[in-house]
Amino acid sequence: MELLKTWLASAGLTLAFLAAAPVAHAADLLDEVQQRGTLRVAVEGTYPPFNFRDEQGRLTGFDVEIAEAIAGKLGVKAEFTTTEWSGILAGLQAGKYDVIVNQVAATPQRQQVFDFSAPYVVSSPQLIVRANETRPIRSEADLKGLTIGVSQGSNYADLARSIPGATVKVYPGAPEYLQDLVTGRVDVALNDSLLIPYLAQKSRLPVKAGAPIGKVETNAIPFRKGNPKFKQAIDAALESLKADGTFAQISNKWFGRDVSKPPVAQ
Repeated sequence: MELLKTWLASAGLTLAFLAAAPVAHAADLLDEVQQRGTLRVAVEGTYPPFNFRDEQGRLTGFDVEIAEAIAGKLGVKAEFTTTEWSGILAGLQAGKYDVIVNQVAATPQRQQVFDFSAPYVVSSPQLIVRANETRPIRSEADLKGLTIGVSQGSNYADLARSIPGATVKVYPGAPEYLQDLVTGRVDVALNDSLLIPYLAQKSRLPVKAGAPIGKVETNAIPFRKGNPKFKQAIDAALESLKADGTFAQISNKWFGRDVSKPPVAQ
């Protein structure tokens, strides 16, 4: 009995000490990035003109250049990981990289899991159809009975599923459903309106722009929750890139305009 009393007393002292001890906080992601000297960035690598490999196999594109510029503002180098869209958010949650710079819409559902930077791109969903398409597909009502190709886990997939009477077919990424669009396995595809001019001008795919669908939305950079210093640093980097003209320069190179602002109505 005396031994039990002694043990309980000792345990009580230990618990009291632990209760009084200060709680150790995990380092902010900004500290980790600066100590490491690299910003680990995830992109699909197959999503031109945002991120893709050129003829020499080098990773390039709008988001690649923006990520490199942000890393430069943080005083580190960008280190890229390429992965299919279908698993890119899960990889971020698992800590495989620090950020995703890949046109991620900051939806309410995603904001429950991740924190986001300030928006850096304004765009809207738009249909993609075959170049020889003659059917009048001008609104959501015209999609009844048609099959829409989208990327798995994308906000475009969520939008497509909300269209009454349409069938939705999901793919790992844009290359797969665009190929099925060309071969007739799906009737239309749905993606970012900024993608379509590139497809029409640079790719050899026989596709063209269809009707706008849904609302104008903003894209931002997601990262794991609980890193306020990191968020402040990313937002400051984006603001600095806009202020010194770097953002507009990169944006004009790839799109002919500043995509941080809504397009001017014609």
